[in-house]
Amino acid sequence: MNHITDDQQLRALLDTLSADRQRAIGARFAHSVASLCADPRLGRLLELAIAPDLTPAERTEAFKTARSIAVASYAACGSDADWDAQAEHFVAAACMAALTPDDQIKATQNPAWKAAIQARMARNCHMIGSDSADLDNEAARQYAIALEFISA
Repeated sequence: MNHITDDQQLRALLDTLSADRQRAIGARFAHSVASLCADPRLGRLLELAIAPDLTPAERTEAFKTARSIAVASYAACGSDADWDAQAEHFVAAACMAALTPDDQIKATQNPAWKAAIQARMARNCHMIGSDSADLDNEAARQYAIALEFISA
């Protein structure tokens, strides 16, 4: 595949990958929005998620930590529409998707796609919160990440 220009092509590519490779590319999608999160634990979790030698036990522990951050940040969002808190929640959710243990992946679930969507939500929340008029196209960034990933 030489180019990806839409979500259908991205999803088709992601669906061809093994669970390990889905998590690896999902970690890259999550990493692309890591700067939107102030919680340093997520940075460490993303480094673990990208590590090729992560054991299943380490993945499960990292997943649990990401889930606890996602739950706590969801609760912190509240009704005040704190867009930075929303963005942090979605970064944590993207990280969680990239760390999903094998026994928690449903047959119809693709961790990479879930991480991609959560990363896009994080970027959108950040754009709203910063009242940015600049289009920061996370989807296009993900297409490039995917092409680089499969070319490596």
